[in-house]
Amino acid sequence: MSSHPPHQHVAIACGGTGGHLFPGLAVGLELRARGIEVSLLISPKEVDQSAVAAVRDQFRLVVLPAMGFQVRRSAAYLRSFLRSWTEARRFFKAHPPGAVLGMGGFTSVTPILAGRRAGVATLLHESNTIPGRANRWLAPWVDECMAGFSEALPRLRQKRMSVTGTPVRPGFFGLQREEACQRVGLDSDSPVLLVMGGSQGAAGINRRMAVAYPEILRQLPDCQWVHLTGTRDFPTYETLAQSWPGRGRLLAFSSEMEVWMSAATAAVTRAGASSLAELSAVQLPSVLIPYPSATDDHQMSNGKAFASDGAALLLAESEATPERLAQLLVPLLREAPRRQALREALARRAAPAAAVRIADRVLAAVERRFPGSMVRRTTVGGESATSPNPRPHLREVCP
Repeated sequence: MSSHPPHQHVAIACGGTGGHLFPGLAVGLELRARGIEVSLLISPKEVDQSAVAAVRDQFRLVVLPAMGFQVRRSAAYLRSFLRSWTEARRFFKAHPPGAVLGMGGFTSVTPILAGRRAGVATLLHESNTIPGRANRWLAPWVDECMAGFSEALPRLRQKRMSVTGTPVRPGFFGLQREEACQRVGLDSDSPVLLVMGGSQGAAGINRRMAVAYPEILRQLPDCQWVHLTGTRDFPTYETLAQSWPGRGRLLAFSSEMEVWMSAATAAVTRAGASSLAELSAVQLPSVLIPYPSATDDHQMSNGKAFASDGAALLLAESEATPERLAQLLVPLLREAPRRQALREALARRAAPAAAVRIADRVLAAVERRFPGSMVRRTTVGGESATSPNPRPHLREVCP
């Protein structure tokens, strides 16, 4: 059994992709700073296992055998759903939580339903402008929904909603570029181009940048590049990258993205909500190439939200020719005023207190469900120990 009282334990379902896991991890760190026991419910996927390797001693980790719904694999989905439901109910019986927080995606479904069955507080966070299928389906059945973008709220059928921003881990705030470059062996006097595709990589970006590098580096011979391919594509590019000009670093995956992003001058990336929150936190100018097959084209919607207020440059994958990439990236890497305009817009987008807000809402929900549970809603002095410069809520839809 848990060493904490039930109401001092929160379960966070956040597996499947880095876009779900890393925001959940940020909230978990905030709750732990307040003396709350936290369990992370994740998937068996390699990205989950790699991402939690460094925090295994801080959280109880529960691997649920869940998979995303696909019509052609509906039987397999049903089997995994039932196994995940059984495992979640067994875990909650042995370690009763005061609340279950779902960060979206397929790993949220059974923990939320099991939490509802157990009579504990249930909450969802949606990071994207267009909510995913799991969150749209679950929203009417939970106590409260939170969102990273205000655009998501009308699509969630829930009366109690708030805009909190999307949380990122504390390390994304306050790391200076010179220190970051020193930590990873880069020259802070030369520009650094960071290319990444989210926690699982992006084959489309990999292919296009492989062709674009020669022209970019011809115009900027002192530019350094750091390219994260994703585990699947790494063997393909490991040899090919040896022919790319300039000083570079090829990686399959990194659990220290806050360091690479703080060291970079500009980035090429997808437009997942978690990546956008991290870009905002470090104020990293970027060219966004949304994943064209994302459900409901939500990455394009995210990218348009950022591009519309000058926080990023947006390029559809179908238009991302090597020539067009060079046309956008060379001036961005070369001209400080262009970067500064983007940085200022990114600073307005940043939500450094998102984890604080979500933790507040989670513990308030526990108090509503279990009056007198004596859950601490804030850290000592009323400020978070893990997020700098807490800000008031961006918008409250209900008390």
